[in-house]
Amino acid sequence: MTKRNTQQRRRAIIDLLNSQGEVSVETLANQFSTSEVTIRKDLAALEGNGLLLRRYGGAVLVPQELISDPAEKVSVRKQAIARAAAQLIRDHNRIILDSGSSTTAALLPELSHKQGLVVMTNSLSIANALRELENEPTILMTGGTWDPKSEGFQGQLAEQILRSYNFDQFFIGADGLDLARGTTTFNELYSLSRVMAEVAREVIVMAESDKIGRKIHNLELPWSIIKVLVTDEAIAEKDKQQIEQHGVQVICASL
Repeated sequence: MTKRNTQQRRRAIIDLLNSQGEVSVETLANQFSTSEVTIRKDLAALEGNGLLLRRYGGAVLVPQELISDPAEKVSVRKQAIARAAAQLIRDHNRIILDSGSSTTAALLPELSHKQGLVVMTNSLSIANALRELENEPTILMTGGTWDPKSEGFQGQLAEQILRSYNFDQFFIGADGLDLARGTTTFNELYSLSRVMAEVAREVIVMAESDKIGRKIHNLELPWSIIKVLVTDEAIAEKDKQQIEQHGVQVICASL
C-alpha cells in the first residue's frame, strides 16, 4: 500500500464518519478491500491526530464537548511541534522516544510516513502505539523497573540495555526550560534520560514555549548536550536568542 493510497483511504474514513457518525472495522475492511489489521492501524493513526475516537469494533466521531475543550489549542500546538520534529527524521533512522511526555507522544502518528525505522522506548504505551503503525517500525524496549510516575521503565537494567546500542536521535519532552541551564523535570528518576542522550548522536527536545522559564528543581539535560529545541512560534525572540547562544538550534513550529 503506497503512502498516497493510505492517506486517501484515511480521508475517506473521515468522510464516512462525518456522514454516518459511526463506522465498523469489518465494514471498512470490506469497502476498501484491505485487512482489518490495516483498518485498525488507520483508526489508531486518526485517533492520534484527534480526528475520531475508537470504540470496540470501530470508531465514532469525536464528541462536540471534547472538540470545544479549552485545551484544544494546546493539543494543536503539540501536534505542530510533532510535525516539525518529524521532519528531522529520515527513513531508516534509529531513534529513542522517552516516556512521560504527551508532546513526545504526539510524534507517533507522524512516524507512519517513515520507512525502516528502529525505535527504542521505555514506555509501554508508546510501544503499543508503534505496533499500530502501518509501516511497522522495529521496536526495542529497555526493560528495567516499572515507574508509575513516569509511566516508563527505569533503573540500571534499562541503562545497561541502552548502552549496548547506538542511535541517531533521541526525542524528549520537558516539564520546564531553564534558559541558563537546560531542561528541567518534576521526576526524580531522570538518570535514564541522560543515558538516552549519551547513546544518541542528536538530542532533540520537544516543548511548548510556555515551558520556558519554569525553573523546576531537577535539571534533566543541560543545553550543552542538546542539539535542537522544537517549540512553537509563540516563543519570545529574546528567549530564542538566549537558547541559541548555547549552540542549540531552535525550530519554531507554525500552528
